[in-house]
Amino acid sequence: MTPQAYPEKYFSNIFTKGKRGNILVENIIFIILNLIFLVILILFLLKQGSGAIVLEQSYAKQISLLIDSSKPLMTLKLNMEEGKKLAEKNKVDFNEVVRIEDNIVVVKLSGKGGYEYSFFNDVDVTAYPDKEFYVFIINEKN
Repeated sequence: MTPQAYPEKYFSNIFTKGKRGNILVENIIFIILNLIFLVILILFLLKQGSGAIVLEQSYAKQISLLIDSSKPLMTLKLNMEEGKKLAEKNKVDFNEVVRIEDNIVVVKLSGKGGYEYSFFNDVDVTAYPDKEFYVFIINEKN
C-alpha cells in the first residue's frame, strides 16, 4: 500500500465533520471571523459618524441652499466653528475650507478629498473666512 493508492488513509483532512474536535475548530474560526467583521464595521461607523465627511456634506448642502435662496447684492454669514476646529485638527488651512467654482460648492475639512455640491442660482459668489464664520457675497453674474 502506497500513499498514492490510498491517500485518505495517510493524509487526514482537518475539516471533516466525522470528528468532534474538527467541529469545534470550525466554530471557533467562524466566531473569530465574525468578531473581526464586527470590529471593522464598528470602526467604520465611528469614523463616518464623527468625522469630516458628515460635516463636509452638511456644510456644502447648507451653502448651496443659502446661495439658491439668495438674491444678488446679498451678504451671508455661516457659522462654521465646528468645521474650523476639525480643519485645524486635520491641519487644513481655514482659508481653503470652502471653494466655489462655477456653480459648485466644494468643502474640504480633511487632507483627503472634500465634498462637492452644486447650486442652481445663476450668480457670482465670493467666499472668504472671518474668524469662525464664512462670508458669502452674492453678486449678479456678468
